[in-house]
Amino acid sequence: MPRTGRRPGNGEVRPMGMRWEQVVLDARDPERLGRWWAEALDWEVVTAARREFSIRPTQGGAPGITFVPVPEGKRTKNRMHIDLQPDGVRDSEVARLLMLGATRINVGQHGDQPWTVLADPEGNEFCVLGEYRR
Repeated sequence: MPRTGRRPGNGEVRPMGMRWEQVVLDARDPERLGRWWAEALDWEVVTAARREFSIRPTQGGAPGITFVPVPEGKRTKNRMHIDLQPDGVRDSEVARLLMLGATRINVGQHGDQPWTVLADPEGNEFCVLGEYRR
């Protein structure tokens, strides 16, 4: 159900427009982590400033990812993570990401799953999904 908002003065109810623009990740080294994700996703760097490092899909569009500096390292499991759907075979993409510096991690998954859980170089969890079937 779409959210609604009131236009002041006339009482008309109308849908509120909104789109997902960015995912923001804290990072000890935003440029290093941002460049890692840009290579992993084959995205382009759009902002490379001291306080913000942003990447987006090369073909444009949203959402992008912005990395911002924080003094502390990651301490606990993410409350939200990114799921990646590979164009090809999951295991080939997992192998490529491991060669780039990702690591396999266990966040409580058991048995054979249709996804693989990895962490980026700063420990942020993400999943590489298997073939999507409807």
